[in-house]
Amino acid sequence: MSITVTPRAPWSGVVPAGHTLTITDLDGNQAVDTLFYGADDHTIRYSAQTTIAAQGNIFLGTGSVIRDQESRPMMTIVSDEVGRHDTIGGACSQESNTLRYGHHTKHQHACVENFLIEGSRHGLGKRDLVGNVNFYMHVPVDADGTLGIVDGLSAPGRTIVLRAEIDALVLISNCPQINNPCNGFDPSAVSLAVSETAELIA
Repeated sequence: MSITVTPRAPWSGVVPAGHTLTITDLDGNQAVDTLFYGADDHTIRYSAQTTIAAQGNIFLGTGSVIRDQESRPMMTIVSDEVGRHDTIGGACSQESNTLRYGHHTKHQHACVENFLIEGSRHGLGKRDLVGNVNFYMHVPVDADGTLGIVDGLSAPGRTIVLRAEIDALVLISNCPQINNPCNGFDPSAVSLAVSETAELIA
């Protein structure tokens, strides 16, 4: 299965255990906000805390394991052409846009709204939203702990491939943000493909 997710749009689907999900940044510099749940048990869900603790790194890349709240593997990054993906920047929302960029942004669609729209198709609501992964998003952390949202490290056509370790429900928001550089101020399309398994690439 291969589809194109248009700019600002959500997507969801089940990636069976042993299959891979390939995300392709078609035009470059496009953040892809992502959540993971157990396909048959949505109380199993991605945990940024256990994922970070297990690997001792706040950034994701080849070999990183996406873990649930009990530190059980959900997905493994088996190939990555970017090398650094964010776990702590969170998802933009209408509320955070207003706080950060001014009340005139209140009407702008955001990732939390995408997650709520797409999650509702699977019985998920606002209380089910957890911290998310931001693939392709560059959030450097200074020595004093200050976070930045800066131009991404990706380029047109670069991919990340994740292998499902369980039957995983994946929710994606192809980020609509236009007020900071995470999408180059111009959201663009990404491609998704679900296919047979791939071996871990060192």
